[in-house]
Amino acid sequence: MALKSRNRYARRRKPRSFVRLFLDLALAIAILAALAFVAGHERFGTAETRSGMPQVVDGDSLTLGGARLRLIGIDAPELGQTCVGPRGDYPCGRQARNALAELIGGRPVTCEARRRDRYDRLLASCKAGGVDLNHAMVERGWAVAYGDHDDAERSARDAGRGLWAGSFERPQDWRRIHGGMAEVSHDGLSAIGDWLRSLFQGKMSGQGTDGGETG
Repeated sequence: MALKSRNRYARRRKPRSFVRLFLDLALAIAILAALAFVAGHERFGTAETRSGMPQVVDGDSLTLGGARLRLIGIDAPELGQTCVGPRGDYPCGRQARNALAELIGGRPVTCEARRRDRYDRLLASCKAGGVDLNHAMVERGWAVAYGDHDDAERSARDAGRGLWAGSFERPQDWRRIHGGMAEVSHDGLSAIGDWLRSLFQGKMSGQGTDGGETG
């Protein structure tokens, strides 16, 4: 009798385990949704604007007023990267940098950033003389979509512009093989990750400040 009672008790517990799993999953989804809401409406609600004459670092990076800026939503070949074009190998990383410099055309740029990446670079949308540099670099084929500008990438690929005139490794794949700064696509999930990282760093920084004052 005791054995039968334990078996009946075990059978009754199984539905509870399933319900508990469902509730845990629902809670996890709710937490992620809350983080996404906060990331989209609070942390990134106020933009930081920078203007001036930039220094072009590579096809997707600028230095402006002492700040490092990474063009958000795009990924250009690394400076040392080579690609294959109609006439053979060529330094596509340097060509991408030249393409960005040409788009800027010696004009001042205005950049708007709402967050920073893991390397403390401002992830920014930049314009020069009304030209959207992020979009134009992808549309001209000298950068690929990296969380945004998918339509511009399709247009460049279909027309065979820039990198698409030949063959190339996507910059993230090239970095993985040849070494470089590991990056993630600038999509919504990475935005949440950057936000959480900034909160953690800010908390640790605050704790350090308090300790210094009391020491």
